[in-house]
Amino acid sequence: MNINQVLAVAGLLAAAPSWAQTEKFPEKDKTIRIVVPFSAGGGVDNAARLLSEQLRKQFGSTVIVDNKAGASGTIGGNAVKTAHADGYTLLFSAATHVLAKQVLAKPPYDPQTDFAPVARVGEAPLMLVIAPQRSEKKLSEVLASAKQEPEKWTAAIPAAGAPSHLATLLLAQQSGVKFTYVPYKGTQPALVDVGGGHVNLLLDSMISLQPLAKAGQVKPIAITSAKRSPLAPEVPTVAESGMPNFSYVSWYGVWAPKDTPADRIAILNAAINKAVVELGKSGAFASLGIDPVSETTEQFRRYVAADVAQGAELLKSAGFKPE
Repeated sequence: MNINQVLAVAGLLAAAPSWAQTEKFPEKDKTIRIVVPFSAGGGVDNAARLLSEQLRKQFGSTVIVDNKAGASGTIGGNAVKTAHADGYTLLFSAATHVLAKQVLAKPPYDPQTDFAPVARVGEAPLMLVIAPQRSEKKLSEVLASAKQEPEKWTAAIPAAGAPSHLATLLLAQQSGVKFTYVPYKGTQPALVDVGGGHVNLLLDSMISLQPLAKAGQVKPIAITSAKRSPLAPEVPTVAESGMPNFSYVSWYGVWAPKDTPADRIAILNAAINKAVVELGKSGAFASLGIDPVSETTEQFRRYVAADVAQGAELLKSAGFKPE
């Protein structure tokens, strides 16, 4: 090897770190964007902002929440699906995200194949409330009355395919009750109608229903998680109210574009799990009625598959038709 060749090789070795070494992720001068497919100020948005602050502290990078609401969450979902798959654009959404194919007549994507699961971060119970004018005080009384007079029992459905919808279908299925379902565009109008006695029953996020339940404007009957919630310890679970096998929760998760490198997904999963632990310790998640969850990406993938299978079966059994 002559001197020129030696110098050439030396030059390549000196330059090697710029292309041969593993690139640091995330880079401090790059912004991580967490897309929330719902309006600011809601439960999903609040949880995303708590998570983003923890990630900012861990990474020392700028982490922003970008609200892209509309079209049943698919505007925000599509923004992440089509984003550059580099780990800097993430989707933070609720369980409704994974049922787009079952709920929409023309879904813009397949949630299970068009996204890379990163982490499931938490779950939250739903609360069953009834109109305050009703005399029933226990779930057993509600179900007995609904069996006797099914034509008089209406159940509000705030959003097709949402946990509130699926939990109501599961309750009807397991109890042998037939409700008349009344669709709404969101929790608030449904809740107002329950309070006014225009519809009898609503199952939805406990954190959304709790204020009116505490004020006596709707009557809390049960919550759907396996154990009572510290936010409403006086409200029994559905399981302890005569349906021991019943359990249903809403949940939240993080996804990335499907071709995001596996090593970056692993870094994000570890960071999010660490953040979730901190949010659990501080009580920040508890204030939103969220129980923290830490899982691997593969555990999250399997959870989603099981959740979609159950949701699809419930919708099919109820004769639901995508819109």
